[in-house]
Amino acid sequence: MSEDLYAHIESEKKPDETLGEALERLVGGHSLTEFADDAAEFDRDFSVEDATDRAVGAVAPESRTK
Repeated sequence: MSEDLYAHIESEKKPDETLGEALERLVGGHSLTEFADDAAEFDRDFSVEDATDRAVGAVAPESRTK
């Protein structure tokens, strides 16, 4: 486990939780194996905009007018 990940988990851990309990809570009841399997299938190059021929037309929050 990287130092950054460990620090993140520690920062989210409740005072009465073990590291394992915090991990279980943070991954939402999914096993780490399920999470790893899902992550392995994730297409890092997928783009909703590309898949819809730019039909989504999402605007970044900072560019919206108020």
